[in-house]
Amino acid sequence: MNEIDDTQAPLLDHLIELRRRLLWSLAAVVVAFGGSLYFARPILGFLVAPLKAAGQVTIINTAVTGGFMVELKVAFFAAMMIAFPVIANQLWQFVAPGLYRKEKRALLPFLLATPVLFIAGASMAYFIAIPVALKFLLGFQGELGGGVQQQALPEVNEYLKFVMQFIFGFGLSFLLPVLLMLLEHAGIVTFEQLKGAWRYAVVGAFAISAVLTPPDVSSQLLLAVPLVGLYFLALVAIWFTRRRRERVVETEPAS
Repeated sequence: MNEIDDTQAPLLDHLIELRRRLLWSLAAVVVAFGGSLYFARPILGFLVAPLKAAGQVTIINTAVTGGFMVELKVAFFAAMMIAFPVIANQLWQFVAPGLYRKEKRALLPFLLATPVLFIAGASMAYFIAIPVALKFLLGFQGELGGGVQQQALPEVNEYLKFVMQFIFGFGLSFLLPVLLMLLEHAGIVTFEQLKGAWRYAVVGAFAISAVLTPPDVSSQLLLAVPLVGLYFLALVAIWFTRRRRERVVETEPAS
């Protein structure tokens, strides 16, 4: 029992601590939002760069207040991306006092891997998946027959929704190994169950990619294939961590 931290607080103290962590997270979002709002135009330029690279140099706005709302939306999106590590850290600070020291050491790699995997997924979406999807979707404009031309005029809000869905979808999907390892560590699932369910995981990966990406095969494969690879990577990591736990138990003296 000495390994439990001294902060075994009653329910009210836990609620007060939760409120404090939420306020710190909200403060991080507000500060990041203020800075992002100041740089909203450059951030918007960064988000529309793939559209320009795909050959589309015009984007329209159909509302009088559209320009202002777009900058607010861009600033909030950037604020959530910037504040994500702080929010994850505050969540860890709230959960950590109730854990054993061994559990803290075991969960710390997951905390460190979360922003890395999220950024990796978001980067893949921005630099690879979005350009591929835009190339496919914008390829339908041109001659329709009878001298009629079809020209794509993307609306800025629809385009931002498209880009944010890609970035958040890929970023969250890349957290799959962390989620599976946490579930195994908590005893909710076992390695044998995850290993036996690999066929369902493959089907699930393609179903998720079909929801989060446009209906072209290339975009869906860009998400589905990494998801399947991350699932098997999680299985390998779980196998190694389980063997390590078993060796530690074997070397510990019997009480």
